[in-house]
Amino acid sequence: MANTPHPDTAAPLTLEGQLWLTAGEQRFASHGRIQLLAAIAETGSISAAARAISMSYKAAWDAVDQMNNLADEALVTRSAGGKGGGTTQLTPAGLRLIEHFHTLEALHQDFVKRLNQEADGLSQSLPLLRKLTMKSSARNQFSGVVSAVRQGSVNDEIELTLPGGQHIAAIITRESAESLGLAQGSEAFALIKASSVIIAVDTDGANVSARNCLTGTVERLVPGAVNSEVVLALDGGERLAAIITNSSVEHLGLAQGMPASALFKASSVIVGTH
Repeated sequence: MANTPHPDTAAPLTLEGQLWLTAGEQRFASHGRIQLLAAIAETGSISAAARAISMSYKAAWDAVDQMNNLADEALVTRSAGGKGGGTTQLTPAGLRLIEHFHTLEALHQDFVKRLNQEADGLSQSLPLLRKLTMKSSARNQFSGVVSAVRQGSVNDEIELTLPGGQHIAAIITRESAESLGLAQGSEAFALIKASSVIIAVDTDGANVSARNCLTGTVERLVPGAVNSEVVLALDGGERLAAIITNSSVEHLGLAQGMPASALFKASSVIVGTH
């Protein structure tokens, strides 16, 4: 059997790349996501667009939710309909994004070609590159502005205001707050795992220990063998996902379109900066 050549002894490495647009440290748009937006504009349906580009229905919805959450204004809107269901369409901002991305993508490919002419010694950099490559497993990612920093003896409470007006509170160490440079008016992002979110209904007058309570309506229910994913369309326009048991869905009587709240502890929120 022939030995597989190690990168250090194989043919010289070359650079390849795809263009990503980011919001802070969160990936916002890529070639695949722009393809999805273009397919939505053509078909008027997220499910049809997902099939057209061989993407799963759930992945398409997740991509649309994240892009809408991180954008200054909605890129995709959905209107309720009659027997035939609602329609999904791109906003003017979504159409502009497609046009601008295609222009940038052409420039990026030209840049990569020229960069390859200058790149040497890539094999020696592979170990470092592997360490620097990291992705977040948190299902919910929100960008916003720090509206308050309440200092404590050990921990600080950070309040983040989302573009839609709702607030997220996070408890982090004083050292972390200082190293991130968090101050009122600075931009930051919040990460919350879907498994850390509790869904509740009829919360008026209820006393709960969770610091965060975001209100909205149930947009999607994705049942599994044991648990279900519940996606709330928040009142401010963002989307938030929670993983709860199927029995909880049944007990709460959750259904698409009904009001609900997402509860999670301030200690369950991870805060980052650009």
